[in-house]
Amino acid sequence: MRKPEILAPAGNLEKLITAIDFGADAVYLGGSKLNLRAFSDNFDIEKLKQGLKYAHDRNRKVYVTINVFAHNEDLAGLEDYLKELYEIGVDAIIVSDPGIIMTAREVVPDLELHLSTQANNVNYKSAEFWHKNGVKRIVLARELSLEEIKELRGKLSDTCDLEAFVHGSMCMAYSGRCLLSNYMTGRDSNRGECAQPCRYKYNIMEEKRPGEFFPIEEDERGTYIFNSKDLCMVEHIPDLVDAGINSFKIEGRMKSTFYVASVVKAYREAVDTYFENPKDYKVNPKWIDYLNRPSHRQYSTGFYFGEENKQIYDSSSYIREYDIVGVVKEYDMENSVATIEQKNRVFSGETVEVLRPVGDSFEVTLNNMKDKNGKEIDAARTGQMIFTASTDKDLKENDILIKVKEK
Repeated sequence: MRKPEILAPAGNLEKLITAIDFGADAVYLGGSKLNLRAFSDNFDIEKLKQGLKYAHDRNRKVYVTINVFAHNEDLAGLEDYLKELYEIGVDAIIVSDPGIIMTAREVVPDLELHLSTQANNVNYKSAEFWHKNGVKRIVLARELSLEEIKELRGKLSDTCDLEAFVHGSMCMAYSGRCLLSNYMTGRDSNRGECAQPCRYKYNIMEEKRPGEFFPIEEDERGTYIFNSKDLCMVEHIPDLVDAGINSFKIEGRMKSTFYVASVVKAYREAVDTYFENPKDYKVNPKWIDYLNRPSHRQYSTGFYFGEENKQIYDSSSYIREYDIVGVVKEYDMENSVATIEQKNRVFSGETVEVLRPVGDSFEVTLNNMKDKNGKEIDAARTGQMIFTASTDKDLKENDILIKVKEK
């Protein structure tokens, strides 16, 4: 029984470092071209080199997404871009377009290929086709049940890896192939510019009664609107392992550093605990707590177990009970003083919670706060400001500080 990889999103270099520090075996990210998160920070080549070094120094991997549905103009410069990614040591690229796959096979034949979920692979024959055409790993469509995945695994060669999403936002469209954004806003979701119209609030208006809006209300059969619940499979690690999934993928390149840290920590501890003693494995409530703290929607198990209710009918709002307030950049052990980069407002004398890769979270009080010039301040109010604070417990570099969200 092979231990599955935990694959985390990395929307920028800070999130890459956080994901690695908190236990991810690999990260996936968008480079400067052809990925489906055009509005995330993404990585230019220099930042990508830094990320690769950080990951490879710790024996972790980096996968770069090239998963758009490419139009003719998108192919300009593709060969040079692929060569550059290969030369700097990217571990694999995630692809969906056959033209991009063919080009990669021609110009960088030794670069590992992973088939994106956008290719909506839902059967073993398709997986076999892609594997025979040079694809090492299939990122399975989210519409598959656990039983279908198990059957698919049983019919494929062991040389073909399977990756599946286990946590994060779900798309109402088939394998993410949505046209709503393009039609309604002119932003093409299949080229990285989704405006998320599935999260909008909708009413019905009859053409002969302009201005009279009728709410869409749920009846015993549902409402059939678009707003999907988030996926959460942390309570089903044994089932995922038994199905033969090689990589557990976490969604969220646009999510916060706090989200990355908390979610990776939960799945890292869950997987490690299971493999330490499978027979006596039990779900630890603290893992659920870690997953409930970052911003999220109501959870479901998606398509894995045939759960019928996958939509949210009353609101598209996130559940957000905690905020990240800072990340520890340095800690002076002798004087018990932390240098912190602010993320949200925090006050001198306030008690916050500390999240770190190993061990349970704990509380610490921040006192004697000063700005970077040494001037005493009553609060850190400016985004990303650097400040210092005395602490009543020792901290470590890259500790994440959180607190209950202000009402």
